[in-house]
Amino acid sequence: MATRRSWRADKLSHLGSSIFAEVAKWKQEALQAGKQVIDLGIGSPDRGPSISIREHLSSEVLKEDNYSYPGTTGTAEFRDQCAAWMSYRFGVQVNPDTEILALMGSQDGLSHLAQAICNPGDIAIVPDPGYPIYTGSLAIAGVTPWLVPLKEEQGFLPDLNSIPEDVWERAVFILLNIPGNPAAAQADLPFFEALVDKAKKHGVLIVHDMAYSELVFDGGRSLSVLQVHGAKDVAVELHSFSKSFNMAGCRIGFLTGNPEAVASLREFKDNIDYGVFKPIQSAAAAALKEAMAGAEAGNEAASLYESRRDVLVAALAEAGWEVQKPCATMFLWAKLPPAFLQRDQPWSSRRFARELLLKTGVAVIPGDAFGSEGEGFVRIALVQEEQVLREAARRIGSFLNEFA
Repeated sequence: MATRRSWRADKLSHLGSSIFAEVAKWKQEALQAGKQVIDLGIGSPDRGPSISIREHLSSEVLKEDNYSYPGTTGTAEFRDQCAAWMSYRFGVQVNPDTEILALMGSQDGLSHLAQAICNPGDIAIVPDPGYPIYTGSLAIAGVTPWLVPLKEEQGFLPDLNSIPEDVWERAVFILLNIPGNPAAAQADLPFFEALVDKAKKHGVLIVHDMAYSELVFDGGRSLSVLQVHGAKDVAVELHSFSKSFNMAGCRIGFLTGNPEAVASLREFKDNIDYGVFKPIQSAAAAALKEAMAGAEAGNEAASLYESRRDVLVAALAEAGWEVQKPCATMFLWAKLPPAFLQRDQPWSSRRFARELLLKTGVAVIPGDAFGSEGEGFVRIALVQEEQVLREAARRIGSFLNEFA
């Protein structure tokens, strides 16, 4: 009898999502032990989109002609509205026919772009810490990551000059996430101008993940890399409706920018899917129209998470844990309390997150899930109402008193 071969590809071990499954098991342990779990792990919005967007989606679902294959490019209505949004929000002009591609959420684009524009053996520059699919997508594509560290003392922005010239010469693309997940960061126009100059000099494609473009706090505004003159020659950008419009379950986003890169991903997707359900595309277009009409959808989301940020940071400080206020997104990127790090045997992020969950029922994500530079941090999602966040901080305070 032939030896049974494994039906699990080795590349699955490099996708980075295993920690989320591991935390889910910890949650089950905590529940079985009688803990009431407060889940601050996954960054899934706890509210839905505006009533008008839901009503629009409902009406579109009832239309007989919305059940054919939608096509991977995206409907003309959706692409035209995305182009109008880029002009309204960033002053960037893009061609809706050649420079916009509908996505099943930005993760769809992040998952598949490397396969569309790279060959096995190529390298790509990606941030550490970074969202797990950044390196996971490279593992699927057979592309080697070159990790650029994001340091707290640099505002969690990559030091472009620290990347060796030979890496720039060999890289197919560089991926950035500003504002960032898990570590929030903001960049000014000179930063993006320097990035575009580097990319043009070395023929590197810039891939800018802007999933959190509208979740910026304290009166700030995020910038698009495409605002730099000539950036479309070397840059694409991913936008999402998940966080700004609370449409995470709808799975809708778009890629825009360099037409060759957009066409490559479109060609790839032509072979693997049939596009996003038409009513969802129409609802997303309606969401952009609302925002452009002053409906404040994006600003409402930013205000919500800013308020939650302030409540949780203050409550944690009262509990004995000083955490830096993020400038954007929906997460705290929290350095472990000094008492856990300044020991003969410092606690790892994973030990801290596991013990916290089992002892208190509060679920957070250990920082090493996002790369080696994440060790010593945990990510805390602001996805509960303020009173629940205060209760989480109270429990964390009891944990610190017991173990610190």
